[in-house]
This record gives sequence, C-alpha cells and structure tokens, in this order.
Amino acid sequence: MRARHKPWADDYLKENNEIVELNPVEYKGKWRQEISEGKPLHLEIGTGKGQFIEGMAGQYPDIHFIGIEVVKSIIVSAVEKVKDAERANVTLINENAQDLSDLFEDNEIDQMYLNFSDPWPKNRHEKRRLTYHTFLEQYQRILKPNGELVLKTDNRGLFEYSLVSFSQFGCTLEEVTLDLHRLDDPTNVMTEYEEKFSAKGQPIYRCRVQFPK
Repeated sequence: MRARHKPWADDYLKENNEIVELNPVEYKGKWRQEISEGKPLHLEIGTGKGQFIEGMAGQYPDIHFIGIEVVKSIIVSAVEKVKDAERANVTLINENAQDLSDLFEDNEIDQMYLNFSDPWPKNRHEKRRLTYHTFLEQYQRILKPNGELVLKTDNRGLFEYSLVSFSQFGCTLEEVTLDLHRLDDPTNVMTEYEEKFSAKGQPIYRCRVQFPK
C-alpha cells in the first residue's frame, strides 16, 4: 500500500531539525564528534514509521541511532514518535540509501539494521534488494572492522537469498533463526510490520552477520 501524500511533510521536517538532519552530507566523517557526542553509531536503513528506532533508543541510551527513510510521508511518523518520547539519541535522515558513501566515512558505523526491507521478488529487480552484493560492499566500507548487521524479515525468499549473499561475500553468520519469537528474546524491539505479521502467526526470520575486515 502506497503511503498517503502529506503536503505538510516538508515543513514539518524542517521544523523538527533537532531530530531530522536536513544536510547529512555535511557530517560525513564527523557524525561521532558533532552529532553523537562520542557515542557508538548504529544505522537503520528503512526506518519506516520509527517504532524500532525509537524503542532501541530508549533501551540503549548510550548508543546514537541514525535512521534513513526515503518516503517523506512515512518518516514524519518516525519524527513524531521520537519527539513524543524525547529521544535525544536519534537522528533521522530523509534520503535514499543508494550511496551511503555520500553520507558516511569508511569505518564510521558500529552496527547496522535492515528491518522488513522490500523483498523485490522478481529476478529482474535483484539489484534493488538491500542484501545484493553492491549494497554489501557499501556496508562493509562504512562499518567498523568486523562490524555487524542484523536483518529481520517475514519473507522466507528474501531471507534465504540474503543468507547466500552474505556467505558469498565472506560474512560470518553469527546467528540464524527461523522463528524469532519462539526465542523469547527480551532484547528484541519489534517494528510495526513485525507486530502485524507475528500476530497472524507468521514466523519472523532473523540473522546477525559480521562483515570481514
């Protein structure tokens, strides 16, 4: 379902520039010094409506979370959640994540999250999948040596594709689970999609991978 257009979104993002970074390229290589006050940097690609990043920020106040979401009408919901919860350790970016090297210097990010990314199931769209090898090359570049990425999805096809892609790239599969909620992991923060699918009995797949140096 396509998000409804919100004509006020541009003004809302500008008004909340303490949460939304309007010129993120200016902080390339300087996020830790000028934004996170020395805290580790965790990056979520595809922040959506922000339930995950707001929850993680509350659970881990000593980590600074950066969320990238390309759709304006969706990221405004994330801004509202972060603002209402008064999370000072969150920065949101309304950009496309196609070229992360424009935003981050090599080795600048400590950990990454991909939550319920678009599976792009058709073969001709393989290059758009966020675990395609060209994206993995970017992640390896911006992550610290041996940096980790955590992926969650309800899509078995994307999960299996991603496991193969990670392995071929040389990543270490540190965790693979085919039914996350059976683990009863108290540290797991659910996204809006995760709540919806798990309520229907749909298994949630998760893997945690470490990138090669």
